[in-house]
Amino acid sequence: MTPKRGIFGFTSGLQVKALVRDPSKLPDHLRSSIEVIQGDVTKAEDVQQTIEGQDAVIVTLGTRNDLGPTTVLSEGMKNIITVMKENGIKCVSVCLSAFLFYEPGKVPARFHYLNAEHQRMLDSLKASGLNWIALLPPHLTDNPSGKYTVSHGSSPGRAIAKCDLATFMLESLSDPEHYNQLCGIATVA
Repeated sequence: MTPKRGIFGFTSGLQVKALVRDPSKLPDHLRSSIEVIQGDVTKAEDVQQTIEGQDAVIVTLGTRNDLGPTTVLSEGMKNIITVMKENGIKCVSVCLSAFLFYEPGKVPARFHYLNAEHQRMLDSLKASGLNWIALLPPHLTDNPSGKYTVSHGSSPGRAIAKCDLATFMLESLSDPEHYNQLCGIATVA
């Protein structure tokens, strides 16, 4: 049986459904290899349509370039958790930010609102009863895939290639070592 994954916000021999705001922003090769659902993560019916029939979920929610106050991400996370439970799905890998490893006063001021929103998402995960993996990546690069390291409870470096982050998010779903952990990830020089 082919594993099935619901992805919010990639594919490697998987059946993938992705909930996106704007399908036209997906590369053609990706759009043609996954089931794309245009919708809004804050609408439970859109989340239901995406999660239905999946084995696990990957969450990569963002605010684009808006760093102002918001609760869209945490509201979306709550919807995802609720719908996962309703559908008996127990495992979720979520991309947050390495700033969650910092004391709040050490987070650059321009990221305070987004960091608070990521904290609300993390709090929802911790209270969910699900097998969750919280990925807290540092600076994301467009570098090619390379060697990377993962640590629990701390950030092992200052940058990670987006493709390596995606690989780990997917692989972590089937590795209980990472369940209910804050996972730092970074490229190894």
